[in-house]
Amino acid sequence: MIETPPLVDQYCHGVLRTELGLGTFEAQLIRSAGPPAAGTTFFDTQTGFAVRRWCPPLLGLEPHAAPARYLARRRELGAAESARRLLRGSGVAAYLVDTGGTGDLTGPKELALAGDAEAFESVRLEVLAEQVADTSGTVSAFLANLAEAVHHAAAGAAAFTCAAAFDGAGAPASVPDPPGPGEVRGAAGRWLAGRPRGGAVRDPVLLRHLLWSAVSSGLPLQLHTGAADPAPLTEFVRATAGLGARLVLIGGYPHHRHTAQLAAAFPHVYADAGAALGQTGARAAAVLAELLELAPFGKVLFSSGGRQLPELHAVGALVFREALGRVLGGWVAEGSWSWPDADRVAGLVAAGNARRVYRLDGPDTP
Repeated sequence: MIETPPLVDQYCHGVLRTELGLGTFEAQLIRSAGPPAAGTTFFDTQTGFAVRRWCPPLLGLEPHAAPARYLARRRELGAAESARRLLRGSGVAAYLVDTGGTGDLTGPKELALAGDAEAFESVRLEVLAEQVADTSGTVSAFLANLAEAVHHAAAGAAAFTCAAAFDGAGAPASVPDPPGPGEVRGAAGRWLAGRPRGGAVRDPVLLRHLLWSAVSSGLPLQLHTGAADPAPLTEFVRATAGLGARLVLIGGYPHHRHTAQLAAAFPHVYADAGAALGQTGARAAAVLAELLELAPFGKVLFSSGGRQLPELHAVGALVFREALGRVLGGWVAEGSWSWPDADRVAGLVAAGNARRVYRLDGPDTP
């Protein structure tokens, strides 16, 4: 049996505070631009089956409970009590919470209270820029206020995160270096003049400016990956080598192999395991094995990738534990590994690597 310490969930969002009906709940299970296929629901996915496997026992039901029965039990308990049971049943000791999500979501302190855990903030760079833009009247004021906001956030957060730069929605120009002051002013002026209040940052120059501002802060920088062309990400990784900032690449399936390769090639790069595992469900062990084939064991970090539904936090954690046990236990059973080595690596991936990267045990953490 593989022994793991209490988990550090190195990337997640808060959970919805509101009660959810069947249709609303189902819509949160996966990211989709439209409805499910006729005659099916989004429970008919690896994520949906994983929810039905792992979550009902945490609410007092048998595994694989029907969706309607499960949601009826959820309503009996109420949203807050259901979240409390799901989060506490996942074995997570600390959360790093991306506070840039939309909806009526719990913040880090509220998530920590519900889960009986610690919680730390990961500041979304795009949202920070949008908040500054909403209160800045001129380009000069925006840039000055943005610099101050990044500095202030770095003093209290555990990390910065950026979702738009390399996920295919707004990838920056292939030039990986910091943009010059004139280039930044021009881009800021165009963006401020053309955006509605609350408009998202998609300008490639401004995204580069945000990325390099975060790198300069010294905090770890979490980057969502998934663009069809991996070259801009690879060039940015290469450009930031040796500067002291740690990059954590959150690459969902099937992009996990590229993030693992970058983690192997560059000392300052780490690979997240959560975004890939949470969506592959029963196939999670195979995906985790692929990550561990490529990335050094000190470079892989667990996360649930949970968002909106506490079920996704719980599933991410429980699927990870089961997959880790199957992979490492299998290598021990075939004689390739010893039990002490398997337990040590499990501890690194489950919590130790994240505690080191984010210095969760204090500023002197190596």
